[in-house]
Amino acid sequence: MADPHVVTALVRKRAELAGDIEATHKRLGEMIEALEKLDATLLLFDPDYQIQGIKPKSFRPPQDWSKRGEMTRVILNVLRQASEPLTTREIAFQVMRERGHRYQQSATLKAYGKARRRRLALQA
Repeated sequence: MADPHVVTALVRKRAELAGDIEATHKRLGEMIEALEKLDATLLLFDPDYQIQGIKPKSFRPPQDWSKRGEMTRVILNVLRQASEPLTTREIAFQVMRERGHRYQQSATLKAYGKARRRRLALQA
C-alpha cells in the first residue's frame, strides 16, 4: 500500500494538471474564435483572398539569445548574487545587462521576461 502523503501529492498534482488542461482548452477555443472572426473580417475586405495560404508565424528567439542551458545558468547566477528577492522584470534587466543587450525596448524586455518565467518555472 502506498503512503497516504504520496497519494495525496499525486492527486493534488493531477488535479492541478487537469485544471491547466481545462484552462488551455478554454484559451484555445477563444483563440480559434478570434481567428475565425479575423478571417471573416479579412474576407469582408477581400472576398477572393485565399486564407489557407497564410502560414502560421511562431516566435523564434534571436540567434544571440542563448544556447541550451546557458540562460538557466545566467539566471541562477543573478539570483545567487542578489542581496534580496528580485521580480521577474528585475531578473530580466540583470540578464540583459550581463549579456550586453539594450533594455530600453519594451518588446525585448517582455520577451526576455516571458522566457525567464518559463525557465524559472522549469526549475521549480
